[in-house]
Amino acid sequence: QVRLVQSGGGLVQPGGSLRLSCAASGTIFNIYSMGWYRQDPGKQRELVAIIGSGGSTNYADSVKGRFTISRDNARNTVYLQMNSLKPGDTAVYYCYCRHVQIGSPPYDYWGQGTQVTVSS
Repeated sequence: QVRLVQSGGGLVQPGGSLRLSCAASGTIFNIYSMGWYRQDPGKQRELVAIIGSGGSTNYADSVKGRFTISRDNARNTVYLQMNSLKPGDTAVYYCYCRHVQIGSPPYDYWGQGTQVTVSS
């Protein structure tokens, strides 16, 4: 079992910055990818950013140039630095990781979610 614990988030004015963190703990064999999704009420969960074990990254077009995902493999932790925040970034943000164990199919774990609100 892998547990993801998120921290960060909150209320920020447009143009401001926030940093989200997510730490994985438990019985960890190999975390292939880690990332962030977000969800507004009544909408589908959407990918924000993802980072592979080797550091390759992928971002949603809406956050490119404003958000930066990074990862500390030694600490099994992923970060999301969010700059130039817009009201449209308001959502619940979920951390995720894809865990791989030999002999078993990959399994996705999710964090508890954290609210990010961008408003003046």
